[in-house]
Amino acid sequence: MRLCLPPMMGLLPMGLAFGVAVAQSPLAWWWAPVFSTVIFAGSLEFILLGLVVAVAPLTTVALTAFLVNFRHVFYALSFPMRRVHGIGAKIYSTLTLTDSAWALTTSREAQTWSRRRILTVQACFQITWAASVTIGALGGSFIPEGVVGLDFALTAFFLVLCIDMCRNRKNVPVPLVALGCAVVGNLFFNDGMLVAAMILFVAFLLARYSALKVMNRRA
Repeated sequence: MRLCLPPMMGLLPMGLAFGVAVAQSPLAWWWAPVFSTVIFAGSLEFILLGLVVAVAPLTTVALTAFLVNFRHVFYALSFPMRRVHGIGAKIYSTLTLTDSAWALTTSREAQTWSRRRILTVQACFQITWAASVTIGALGGSFIPEGVVGLDFALTAFFLVLCIDMCRNRKNVPVPLVALGCAVVGNLFFNDGMLVAAMILFVAFLLARYSALKVMNRRA
C-alpha cells in the first residue's frame, strides 16, 4: 500500500472530476460507482459517459473501447501475470490491469512479486478510483453547472504522463509523431479521427521497428 500511495493520490482528482461529470449528466449519480467498478478504465469511462448520454450504437461503443484500450495488449506482454495463480485471480488481475498498475510492475523486482502483492496493488487502485468517483458524484450536485474545465482532467493527466515519459526516456520524436497523426486524422477524417490516428501511429511504430531491426543487423 505504501508503494501505491503516490499513484493513488494522482487518481483522486481525476476520479472526483469524473464523478462530478456523471452528476452533471442526465444519468443518476449511482451510475458513477457502477462505471468505476465494472468498467474500471479511467480514460474509457470519460468517453463512454458521452457515448451513453448520446445513446450511441453498440458497434460505436465497442470500437471505441477497443481503440482506447488497445494499449493494454502491450501492457500484458510485460505484466507479471504468470505470478498470479488461479482462474479467478487471473480474471480479476486482467480486469484491473490499468496504466498505474502496469507502471508499478515494469521493474525487474516486480517480476518476482507474489500474487498477493500484485493483486493488492491492483485492488488499491480500484478501491481508490471507485471511492473518489463516488464522492465526486455525491458532491457534484453542489457544484454550479457554470464551472468549466473538469472535462480537461483526463487530457491533463495524460499530458503529464507524456511529459514524464519524455524526461525519462528522452524520446521526443515518438510523441511528436503521435501528435502529428492526431492532427492528420482530425483534418482529413473528422469523425473517424481516432481510428485514422491509431492506424497511422501503429504503422509508424511498425516501420520504426523494422528500420531499427535492419540497422542492428548491419551493425
